[in-house]
Amino acid sequence: MELPNCPIPTQKYDRITMAHGGGGKMTTRLIEKIFYPAFSNRWLEQAHDGATLNLPSSRIAFTTDSFVVNPLFFPGGNIGDLAVNGTVNDLLCCGATPLYLSAGFILEEGLPIDTLKKVVHSMQTAAAKAGVSIVTGDTKVVEFGKCDKLFINTAGIGIIPENIDIGLHRVVKGDAVIVTGPIGNHGVSILSTRESLGFESSIQSDTAALTQIVAKLLSGIPDIHILRDPTRGGLSSTLNEIATGAHVTIVIDEAALPIDPPVKAACDLLGLDPLYVANEGLMLIFLPNEYAEQALRIIRGEPHGENARIIGRVTDDKRAEVILELALGQTRVIDMLSGEQLPRIC
Repeated sequence: MELPNCPIPTQKYDRITMAHGGGGKMTTRLIEKIFYPAFSNRWLEQAHDGATLNLPSSRIAFTTDSFVVNPLFFPGGNIGDLAVNGTVNDLLCCGATPLYLSAGFILEEGLPIDTLKKVVHSMQTAAAKAGVSIVTGDTKVVEFGKCDKLFINTAGIGIIPENIDIGLHRVVKGDAVIVTGPIGNHGVSILSTRESLGFESSIQSDTAALTQIVAKLLSGIPDIHILRDPTRGGLSSTLNEIATGAHVTIVIDEAALPIDPPVKAACDLLGLDPLYVANEGLMLIFLPNEYAEQALRIIRGEPHGENARIIGRVTDDKRAEVILELALGQTRVIDMLSGEQLPRIC
């Protein structure tokens, strides 16, 4: 019996088809026309199954993350720069100098090619700003309805200087707590854009790679105890993770929390607590109180740190909890987020 002739589609397409994920000519064309030009570097140009890298240190940081944000584009950014910035910041929190990233794309059949191009271009721009190279990657295509337009998985590698020791074991009584900027912007921006709530004109995501802030802190401050980026679950969840892991109590001053007025107004209207709203361009810094003001000056000298604040302190109480001091002198315990307040924010 003669088998039916199934020609390989080679014509130009303006949307992703299943053939783009088939490993043939259309996959090659997608890589050569979109990914290689954007991410071009000597490691990627090895065109191998992976990248062969030289690491000038015996201590490395390695991280991985996945991004499934909805919508793909939002005020202040999109899934592409979010993926790069989020991975870079995870490496920075290890005290590492970020060097290399991988990028895996899961594309839904029917995704406009122009959408993919815009996302890839934003990743190119974000990587250049952060000083990292995207050195290897992967592309898969799934049938329409099997994923939501576009998912991105990233992994990152950075080197850690020998004199850097950052971690939960360093957090001690007397540490000051600094946040590098206003809280809640990213989560409210995503929610407003997705639900067309009308706040998107005044509230933008804070997504950014904080490379310069961390580099200057590590070179200018002799003793940084821990760095964390409070993304999903917001400030409250990250503070609780630190309090539990370090077996300390963290006291936060409500009046010191930096919250932009439009974000506060949106949270009040929607019944949200800004402490639980996601961030994507912030960092929490724990360090000895004697260096707090010096660190604050360094952070405020950078564009993404102009509104940095000292928001609290670590006590010797071993209850492993986070306490919020209210304006009138009362206190309340801030628990970790229970459930999902703002879905699909990264």
